[in-house]
Amino acid sequence: MPGSRRQELMPIKTQQDEQPSLNMTPMIDIVFLLVIFFMVGTKFTEMERTIKLEVPRVKNIGALTAAPEKRLINVFRNGTITMDDQDFASVEQLESVLRESVREYPDLGVIIRGDGEGPLQNVATVLTACRSAGINDMGISVQRDTKLR
Repeated sequence: MPGSRRQELMPIKTQQDEQPSLNMTPMIDIVFLLVIFFMVGTKFTEMERTIKLEVPRVKNIGALTAAPEKRLINVFRNGTITMDDQDFASVEQLESVLRESVREYPDLGVIIRGDGEGPLQNVATVLTACRSAGINDMGISVQRDTKLR
């Protein structure tokens, strides 16, 4: 037929020639290199520990690390005081430990959690001990009650 165009159709492939595969060679190479790296690094640290060398000494100028998060002081209704899971027999003992901590970390802060059913005087005594130990960053922990307006 003159003027008509013949359409050529591409045959549909009904079978797969080859299964796709994943080349694992580069990953295995990297794993071997990492194993060698860590083996060599371990040898160097072992050698460093066995060297008989006396390193220089310096005077104690304070902590080399940053100050810890705020210390948590709990004041129970019966007057018992704990700080970071350590019990204290008296406020004076707490103040002594806080004073030592402030020498090491001058920017040390505390959060005081007082029992809501206990006397306010217990919390006030602990706040006074913190202030006389040199702590400037103090807070009191409270809980929001949605029933109160």
